[in-house]
Amino acid sequence: MAQPAMEESKKLQSETITKLRTLSHDLSNYIETIMQASYLLAQAKLDENNKKWLDLVDKAAQDAARVNREIREMLRSQN
Repeated sequence: MAQPAMEESKKLQSETITKLRTLSHDLSNYIETIMQASYLLAQAKLDENNKKWLDLVDKAAQDAARVNREIREMLRSQN
């Protein structure tokens, strides 16, 4: 009886990994949009206050991209 439970656990783990890969891919797309918008805003003439906000958004997007890459690396190791 332990075998079916083990197989069910592996199936759930596989489904979870697949779902996480999909979410990570979607998140990459959203982060890329934010990074592109940040780049385009950086081309505009912004006052110092708005430049600070833009820098904050840009840094957060870069950090989110780094975290997402780490997640994807972890998921790749689950093959």
